[in-house]
Parts: sequence; C-alpha cells; structure tokens
Amino acid sequence: MKTTFREEDQNFVMTFEGRLDTGATAQVKKDIQVLDNCEGHDIILDCSQLTYICSSGLRLFLAVLKNARSKGSQTIISGMNDEMYDVFVETGFDQLFKICR
Repeated sequence: MKTTFREEDQNFVMTFEGRLDTGATAQVKKDIQVLDNCEGHDIILDCSQLTYICSSGLRLFLAVLKNARSKGSQTIISGMNDEMYDVFVETGFDQLFKICR
C-alpha cells in the first residue's frame, strides 16, 4: 500500500495505490494525518489505483470525512473502480461522500 499527498488547486489530494487491507491501515492512518489540518481546503481521496478496501479502511475514510466536515471542508472520492463503488453503495457510504467516478 502506497499513499501520496499533494496540494492541487487549493485542495489536499491523497492518492492510494494497492490494497487498503487490515495490515496496511496502521501505516495509512499515519499517512493521512497530513489531512487533519484541512481548514480552507477540500480533500480529494484519489482511489484510481486502489484495488481493495477493507472495513477498517472505510473507517479511515469516514474519519477523514468527519474531520473535514468539522472544519468546513468537503471530502471527495475520485477514480473508484466498480467493485469499490459497489462496496460504498452497499454500506451507504455513497450517501456520505461526494463520489466522482
């Protein structure tokens, strides 16, 4: 699992590559802390290279969303594949996040 952070057009963009499984969540949790100070910036979670997400990965995304909302920022998920999109629909996360496919 690899994550990459960058600022782009006043947004914070975090790119995920590989499998976000239980074994990777501890490191990813550390990696996404850079998103905590997002006031004034929307967050884009780029999942175009993410092949799998487990329930603890979903919880990490939810924590990002809650933190961003508390600071007036929006969280957008982009590039999600069909399988991951189905998971988001089944869990109701598609109603929480703005998803740009």
